[in-house]
Amino acid sequence: MDSGTVAERVGTTRDFDFWHGSWVVRNRRLRHRLAGSDAWDSFEARATARPILDGFGNEDEFQTEHDGGFVGMSFRFFDPTTRRWSIYWADSRRPGLLDPPVVGGFADDEGVFEGDDTFEGRPIRVRFTWSGITTPTPRWEQAFSDDGGGTWETNWIMDFERAEVGR
Repeated sequence: MDSGTVAERVGTTRDFDFWHGSWVVRNRRLRHRLAGSDAWDSFEARATARPILDGFGNEDEFQTEHDGGFVGMSFRFFDPTTRRWSIYWADSRRPGLLDPPVVGGFADDEGVFEGDDTFEGRPIRVRFTWSGITTPTPRWEQAFSDDGGGTWETNWIMDFERAEVGR
């Protein structure tokens, strides 16, 4: 990361303003994570994001028909003391569960957020990376590390384009 470590990245309540609105999402998701796979699924989705908590947070809803269809939600909360964001994920494939947060911030045109989680019963690190946030087509990537952050496997990429009104 050229713009500093995750711990050095800080922000403001305006960091996710680029994200508010409706989006068409082009997804590429690795079929088998942390298994040496190079087979990807591609699919389309829609996402809508809006501010909450008087700007100290935002939420989005993600909907796809892929793989039987599912709905997901992200919640982002800004801590003005640390100037860092915490991002949480939940979806209809695992109702009642909220993933542990990834925490971080932005530097220039990139946001990096990391946290601890488990995958198939083993501890992992999770990284979300937002890039191209000052362009009309931002990108989000998710990566897992099963060696404490020594190496990372990108397993989900979302490319966003503003949804046309009425689409």
